Amino acid sequence: MGDDGFLKPKAGFATQAIHVGHDPDKFGYGSVVLPIFNTSTFKQIAPAENLGYDYGRSGNPTRNCLEECLAALDGGTDAMAYASGLGATTTVVSLLSSGDHIVSIDDVYGGTNRLFRRVVDRLGIKTSFVNFTDLNDISEAIQENTKMIWIETPTNPILKVVDIAAIAKLAKSRGNIIVVVDNTFLTPYLQRPLDFGADIVVYSVTKYLNGHSDVIMGAAVVKDADLAERLRFLQMAMGVVPSPMDCFLVNRSLKTLALRMERHKKSSLHIAKWLQKHPKVTEVMHPGLPTHPQHELAKRQTSGHSGVFSFRHIGGLKESKKFLDTVKIFILAESLGGYESLAELPSLMTHASVPEHQRAELGISDSLIRLSIGLEDTEDLMEDIDQALKAAFE
Repeated sequence: MGDDGFLKPKAGFATQAIHVGHDPDKFGYGSVVLPIFNTSTFKQIAPAENLGYDYGRSGNPTRNCLEECLAALDGGTDAMAYASGLGATTTVVSLLSSGDHIVSIDDVYGGTNRLFRRVVDRLGIKTSFVNFTDLNDISEAIQENTKMIWIETPTNPILKVVDIAAIAKLAKSRGNIIVVVDNTFLTPYLQRPLDFGADIVVYSVTKYLNGHSDVIMGAAVVKDADLAERLRFLQMAMGVVPSPMDCFLVNRSLKTLALRMERHKKSSLHIAKWLQKHPKVTEVMHPGLPTHPQHELAKRQTSGHSGVFSFRHIGGLKESKKFLDTVKIFILAESLGGYESLAELPSLMTHASVPEHQRAELGISDSLIRLSIGLEDTEDLMEDIDQALKAAFE
């Protein structure tokens, strides 16, 4: 445990992030920066004989170096990069067949909710959305044809934390159920789901792993050889692959991941504690706060929290719109995890595709605002929030 009561980040994480996947002697010339193999196809020695690569969809040296690094950071054996986070999700769900069933956490990313309800459902794969903070609810939702359990922890945007190890144990006791954890909010620096029994970890690499708001990408990490083989085949067969340039950019970003996550973690907790005392704020949802209902679980399972959290104010839609119109440093935009601070209204933005009744059940109201704390000076961000809240209630 660290001084804050949370798990210590994995020893050697920053060293792995910098060195795994690229040896300066790997491609000749001693380049200390990963080369970009910006080619769609590769020359073959003879028909069906090549030097390791034949076509860019099935493999690329730049992408493979990134995947090797991603696998190491999560304690996995294999990683697959995809063209987007939802591309990764779509590919993972493609492990299933018509007639199979998914048990998904209820407070799931809006895009995942939409994919499960409006696309996957049409393919004959049904989904039950369940409160994962109660193991009994999960157990009751598991059916004979349940083949996958989909976890987000912390959730988006309510920031619920669920017990990965307990859910994985339950899944294995009920059959061959694949446990998937969307770890986008925390990255392997703050949480390593494979260590707690998960089978697959998925990411929107677009967010913290890249951290510069200039790449759209997804990834899946495993340590089971059969799952790796199946996902690698789907990656090639479905063609949901990122460009070599994007892989180069993410590989660059991983070199500073440990530093960035420490700054996000420190700043967001400081701001969350301050917001708890603000007269216009009724609730702050941050797993690092002792008042969070799953704070003790977060300490056992994570190395702290990232820069994204939500809060409620005493007003409604009018005040939320005024707040978001008045912030000066925070940018009104969807997404999260970049060096810049963002603010958004989930009810009208990231979770607008979630059915209204489900939003109401989850507490995604018009007074709920989600923040992504960037790398700016913390005091400047607090001043910006304060002046915007004052303006919203004038």
